[in-house]
Amino acid sequence: MLENALQYSHTLLKEVVHADDTVIDATMGNGHDTKFLAELVGVNGTVYSFDIQELALKNTTELLNQNNLTDRVKLIQDSHANIDQYVIQPITGAIFNLGYLPGGDKSEITHASSTLTAIEACLNLLQSSGRVILVCYYGHLGGKEELAQVQRCTSNLDQHQYQVLEYQFTNQIHNPPILIAIEKR
Repeated sequence: MLENALQYSHTLLKEVVHADDTVIDATMGNGHDTKFLAELVGVNGTVYSFDIQELALKNTTELLNQNNLTDRVKLIQDSHANIDQYVIQPITGAIFNLGYLPGGDKSEITHASSTLTAIEACLNLLQSSGRVILVCYYGHLGGKEELAQVQRCTSNLDQHQYQVLEYQFTNQIHNPPILIAIEKR
């Protein structure tokens, strides 16, 4: 059975993220990707996890505490546009879930301006063969505009430096998420 966008995002990251690595969860949300990444990087790795919403930090903290993973995660209540103010070491992977916090305020959404800045910061930190994964939820007000700008940006990346994959189900209703994977050569 074909994996959905979120499942496939994890498959793509498992292939490149290993113990002791540094990675980024650019949109921590409820902490599921942060937890996943924390398990991959092991006790000596580091996950930098970003969100602007207090609820996201609360939910993620609880999830990490329940799974004894807090020691390898740096939770940052700030915009992902400011990644370069917190992360200076090379990364092997990053993940974005664009849209709004599930179970949170649906008027608080990601925006193309901060997302594109964050993508650029991640690409500047990305090691060769590393991957930046974008899971784009766009079925909300402002979502299609952000998706269009992200697609324009990623499709124009230099093919000699990056490979860009777009993965989506084209026969599903209700705007199924689109996954964009960027791999550095």
